[in-house]
Amino acid sequence: MRRLAESLDLDYPGMERDRIWVADEAGRVAGIVALMKHPDSDELVALGVEPEHRSKGLGRRLVEALLAEAPDDVHLATIIPGFFERCGFAVIPAAPPGMAKDPAWCEGCPKEKCTIMVRKAR
Repeated sequence: MRRLAESLDLDYPGMERDRIWVADEAGRVAGIVALMKHPDSDELVALGVEPEHRSKGLGRRLVEALLAEAPDDVHLATIIPGFFERCGFAVIPAAPPGMAKDPAWCEGCPKEKCTIMVRKAR
C-alpha cells in the first residue's frame, strides 16, 4: 500500500494513522483511498489506481467503500470534480478550517483548478 502511495505521489506524513481502503487485483494492491480525520471534518485523500488498472471502475468502488463506512460528511479537495460529482459529492465554497492544506502538499497543483466538495452523510 505504501509503495503504491509513493509511486503515485499520494503519500503524506501520518498516513499510517488514517483509515485506508485497498483495491486488490490478483493479490496485488491496485488502488488505495484514505480517510483523514480532522477535529472538525473527515477528508477523502490519496485516491489513486495503478495506471494499468485504470478505467475499470476501481477508483469509484474505492470511493463507494469509503463512503459506505464513513459516519459523517466527507470533504475533499480535487482537480477532477466531475468524477466526484458522479460519486455524490457537491461543490462547496470553502473547506472546513481543519482541512487547511500544508503548502507542500499542494505544491505543483494548479490552485485555480482546486475544487472543494462534500458528500453529506446519509
